[in-house]
Amino acid sequence: MIKPIWRWLAGLFVAGCLALPAAAGDFPQIELSAGFYRIEAEVAFNQPMRMQGLMQRQSMATNHGMLFVFPQRARHCMWMKSTLLPLSVAFLDDEGRVLNIEDMEPQTESNHCAAQPARFALEMNRGWFAGRGISPGARIAGVERSPRPQ
Repeated sequence: MIKPIWRWLAGLFVAGCLALPAAAGDFPQIELSAGFYRIEAEVAFNQPMRMQGLMQRQSMATNHGMLFVFPQRARHCMWMKSTLLPLSVAFLDDEGRVLNIEDMEPQTESNHCAAQPARFALEMNRGWFAGRGISPGARIAGVERSPRPQ
């Protein structure tokens, strides 16, 4: 009688671990570019990763960010619950063209949404896009090499 219970508990533990969001460093990385600016982006391509995002991060290097890959084009929204860093998010179409850029305050639940249906969102330290003259219509190259969304 004890063996089936332990197997069941072990199976429950493994299933629970598989459902946990990715921790910092568990995300695949991809190199993107905006004009001549290079970006090292972690990629959130499945739902647990998209839910975790940059939550609880204390800092992020200057040219680093996170690319969110969505399974369908939609007017996706982002929020900053449990996110400690001030960020800017650029919503991108299928080809990586910037649709709009929103600045986001840490630890808030305000929605920041794509102005049009987007396939990607790229979060960078707040002001990164503005400081480099990147605005709607600019192209972020390399998104086509991101993992397929799940």
